[in-house]
Amino acid sequence: MTVEQLYQDIILDHYREKHHAGLRTPFGAEVHHVNPSCGDELTLRVAVDGDAIGDVSYDAEGCSISQASTSVMCDLVIGRDIADSMALFEEFRHMMEGQGQVVPDEDRLEDGIAFAGVAQFPARVKCAMLGWSALRDALIRAGVELPATPDDKE
Repeated sequence: MTVEQLYQDIILDHYREKHHAGLRTPFGAEVHHVNPSCGDELTLRVAVDGDAIGDVSYDAEGCSISQASTSVMCDLVIGRDIADSMALFEEFRHMMEGQGQVVPDEDRLEDGIAFAGVAQFPARVKCAMLGWSALRDALIRAGVELPATPDDKE
């Protein structure tokens, strides 16, 4: 099995068995994001527990990449310190914007490395980033002070 096939299998596994899917309560904020270029839609809820992400739940429709990426993201951030979760956000975004040239840290991104190949297809980057962007937005709406990112200057 090639690395590419393994990555495709990880994405399909997360698409078929979406981790943390289904909107749950309680939550601190809810957001709805749409990727019009692909038709992906995502409603995401976040619950903050002190300095950590207590829970993330979602309801999604759309392509396998957007739904699988959201599933992987939830696995990575639930229970994790918010600052470290946002560092993961930046690492994932850097990988996705690297056009396949960025070697991801498997210890940090775990199944998220499966999306390294997606980065070679600019039209699909928004699909993979949908859940991550929604999480960041939800944290802001929940009143969490987040570190500045390059997007904040736009």
